[in-house]
Amino acid sequence: MATAVEHRLGRDQIIWSFGPDLEPVLEVEPGETVVFETNDCFTGQIRSEDDLVTEIDLERINSATGPVAVKGAEPGDSLIVEILDVRPIEWGVATLIPGFGQLIDQVQSPVTRLFRVEDGVIHMNDRVSFPARPMVGVVGVATDGETLSNGLAGRHGGNLDDHLHGKGAKIFFPVRQPGGMFAVGDMHASMGDGEICFTGVEIAGEVDIRFDVLKGKQATWPVTELADRWLPHATADDFADALQLVSEEAARLLVDEHGFSLEDAFIFLSVACDAGVAQACKPAPGFGTIARFSIPKIDACPAPFAA
Repeated sequence: MATAVEHRLGRDQIIWSFGPDLEPVLEVEPGETVVFETNDCFTGQIRSEDDLVTEIDLERINSATGPVAVKGAEPGDSLIVEILDVRPIEWGVATLIPGFGQLIDQVQSPVTRLFRVEDGVIHMNDRVSFPARPMVGVVGVATDGETLSNGLAGRHGGNLDDHLHGKGAKIFFPVRQPGGMFAVGDMHASMGDGEICFTGVEIAGEVDIRFDVLKGKQATWPVTELADRWLPHATADDFADALQLVSEEAARLLVDEHGFSLEDAFIFLSVACDAGVAQACKPAPGFGTIARFSIPKIDACPAPFAA
């Protein structure tokens, strides 16, 4: 079924960081849909295997298309971003970057690999092909104070790099400035949990997003709802700290929204839910780790927020 297109933003309408003073390039009503044209994370600077990440302008990384203001979204609310579709172009790249990733001391770097994407399949080389799972890495809203580059994640979202942020995901962002000020970029044709070499299959494309607003409720970090589960996020320099924060966030939602005692929330998170990692490409100077908790939709907690 084709998506009803109500608005479109070109890939030249971009920001490079999320802060408190973003100005919208578009304002929409709740329920409206926007098609975002997005650049790849390298902004088109890498187009062949001869192009190396050490030779590009690192100030032009992770552009995000937007921002979009949603009428009625106020601090204390949640901006609901529903990803209706993610459509990558026909080719993308992955790179090895000196100093980044768990195996970097054991491999040659820099290296660029070009991938062909067609009919839902990614072709890495003549021997290795695998299913595409398109998603967006940078999804965020205005902050309540500091300005963070699009390479970083935080309570506003930003470079969350969660491979579950593809078609069908619904993300609840805590609104901290009027309108929310949402922007999106850093599409991947595929990215694994951890993203250990620091890139997925980096690719340009289009993203269809429908907006809504949940009044008077928000989490500390973005929370994602899927068909069968919901997932709080948190970020910190090290995974242990990120896991601590996301555990506290998950428990807080279970207690405040669904009436769990803290003891029962602690046990439920251990026996029925899955702690995980979205991104953890360490060592990566200046970049944190993004943790998430996967909570199944059951009658006792069917959504991030109670109706």
